[in-house]
Amino acid sequence: MAGKVKWVTDIEKSVLINNFEKREWIQVTENEDWNFYWMSIQTIRNVFSVDTGYRLSDDQMVNHFPNHYELTRKDLMIKNIKRYRKELEKEGSPLAEKDENGKYIYLDFVPVTFMLPADYNLFVEEFRKNPSSTWIMKPCGKAQGKGIFLINKLSQIKKWSRDSRTSTFVAASSGKEAYVISLYIDNPLLIGGKKFDLRLYVLVTTYRPLKCYMYKLGFCSELDNMFVHLTNVAIQKHGDDYNHVHGGKWTVSNLRLYLESTRGKEVTSRLFDQIHWIVVQSLKAVAPVMNNDKHCFECYGYDIIIDDKLKPWLIEVNASPSLTSSTANDRILKYNLINDTLNIVTPNGDIPDCRWNRSPPREALGNYQVLYDEEQAQSENADRDLRSRSGQSLGSKGSKGSAGVRPVAATWK
Repeated sequence: MAGKVKWVTDIEKSVLINNFEKREWIQVTENEDWNFYWMSIQTIRNVFSVDTGYRLSDDQMVNHFPNHYELTRKDLMIKNIKRYRKELEKEGSPLAEKDENGKYIYLDFVPVTFMLPADYNLFVEEFRKNPSSTWIMKPCGKAQGKGIFLINKLSQIKKWSRDSRTSTFVAASSGKEAYVISLYIDNPLLIGGKKFDLRLYVLVTTYRPLKCYMYKLGFCSELDNMFVHLTNVAIQKHGDDYNHVHGGKWTVSNLRLYLESTRGKEVTSRLFDQIHWIVVQSLKAVAPVMNNDKHCFECYGYDIIIDDKLKPWLIEVNASPSLTSSTANDRILKYNLINDTLNIVTPNGDIPDCRWNRSPPREALGNYQVLYDEEQAQSENADRDLRSRSGQSLGSKGSKGSAGVRPVAATWK
């Protein structure tokens, strides 16, 4: 009989601990031998730091990739997406095709964004093209809406112009923070007159080859009044009209039904296909720089805003989606999210074995669905190439006429 998994966590959340206890795993301390450590992003730095010299063994697993911040720090995410576009452009990839205004047709999914102070002059140039625009400023390394504010005048950010002359990045010693400044989505889709953002959970088990899963039970957070530009439940809770029954949250399936009835099924399907496309492309953008450690997996919280033309925009990605429950429904969702995540990364609740390729059976996925499996996609492409070389018909998917068109869901899944 296999031994019991020994677990440790530095995040004291009942949705986590109840899941470990349900499996009859054994709680230990971090100084003892452990197999599974659900840790904060602060702890992951120490585990993989050169100074500690800590080496994980094949039977140990952690819930973050060592440099997850390449995706979850706002400035690095933007930098990696911009680099990814340029590389595809250099390769002549049809994915990097632009329209007559110089905008990416398939990769235009983040609002126009600059780093401050480094890109101050570039930002000013862009701002002057449309001086009535509103921009949103966020500190690079903070979450849950801390330090966010809106600007619509250059005078509001004068101090960054001075810093831009002296440094590319804000020196830690100066005590000043680096910020990202993004064009504010001022035409959001409203439901019942309210703005909302989408929170989607995405599990990555490996970056090379990329394998990711989308959780079907995401939610929408509504926003109103003074909290309208801060798309985050952590902030909204402090509003007077916060709803303690549903916590200002609406399920993604409810959103889908609403859009199908008001905008039509075809348009709604296209929107969700675009959202899935954004997730996969953002992960592909960081895959080359991610430390693909075999002991790691990560459940990311994707924040997406949909505009009134039903175009989705990636706002940010969170490395530690909140496990705090504001309502009973929220608690059930998060408990199930952890349960389904554990079923994929530790199949049958067995002691982890990092030599295993982590391809769980379909019945173990729970509310997850495979979003992208690079290995499978490559073997399907190889099979298609083989058939085309042997003169077999490819059907519409392989026709030359569609070379510049973004692949439909079936081909990139």
